[in-house]
Amino acid sequence: MTNPMEGCLRVGQQAPDFSATAVVDQEFKTIKLSDYRGQYVVLFFYPLDFTFVCPTEITAFSDRFDEFKEINTQVLGISVDSEFSHLAWIQTDRKSGGVGDLNYPLVSDIKKEISTAFNVLDPDAGVALRGLFILDKDGIIQHATINNLSFGRNVDETLRTLKAIQYVQAHPDEVCPQGWQPGDKTMVPDPVKSKVFFASV
Repeated sequence: MTNPMEGCLRVGQQAPDFSATAVVDQEFKTIKLSDYRGQYVVLFFYPLDFTFVCPTEITAFSDRFDEFKEINTQVLGISVDSEFSHLAWIQTDRKSGGVGDLNYPLVSDIKKEISTAFNVLDPDAGVALRGLFILDKDGIIQHATINNLSFGRNVDETLRTLKAIQYVQAHPDEVCPQGWQPGDKTMVPDPVKSKVFFASV
């Protein structure tokens, strides 16, 4: 009997590398995921250009891009649209349903190979679910969430999670409790030492 989870991507695994055409500053460029080694990467999939929830996510990540850049993080957006559709969407004003100029690349997955590799392709709809992956500097998946097509993601929560990942990687003897924000107390994952945290809250 085969394991249904076999081949599924999980936290702690190396993210599958890819090479694809992206729109960067309104130009077509070939990018590889491995180009961003040494940086954290927020990789998010969305269903289609020129739809409804998607532009709210695309523009929110772009408007907050400097906050990601400040903490050594690259953002990449991916859908199954062509690079030509991406460019047309970028060249459409936000008030008209477009996204305008973006501060990060929009990647074309027209062959659906990337969304398949990341296990977010909805084969019935032929589009990617709203998958979001945070990769560390070595390309290891540290966080993964998948929403259905009907509701978008939260940039604040993505940034909070990213900062928690960066903190625990820099402080391997500590862990972050729920809702942790930079400056909040952490705990030592030890039955005795953790009582210091619990006694303070």
